[in-house]
Amino acid sequence: MTVSNVDLVQAQLDAYNAQDLDRYCSYFADDIQVADLNKPPHTSDIETYRKNYAGVFAKFPENKVELLNRMVCGATVIDHEKVIRSPGGETFEVIAIYTLADGKIARVDFVK
Repeated sequence: MTVSNVDLVQAQLDAYNAQDLDRYCSYFADDIQVADLNKPPHTSDIETYRKNYAGVFAKFPENKVELLNRMVCGATVIDHEKVIRSPGGETFEVIAIYTLADGKIARVDFVK
């Protein structure tokens, strides 16, 4: 069964909110590229990505993302997200630009 790009991005967001690291990382390519928009990638493999998010989930065990808006164009899904570190705690907004290839998220560019 083929999963649509938007369904794949939603599934990774759901796994993120559940802090299910294995399921979350399963949506990303082994050579995942992560960068701030218009900058070179600061992450270029799934093991580094996994380590980074293991740290985030450990530091912020109640961390959640609220989807504010989503746009889809072909293999690109753009989410406007509100990150909530804990109920009543720190919040901030980001734009996540997901580029998909071969049924996985191949690249994420963040605007903070």
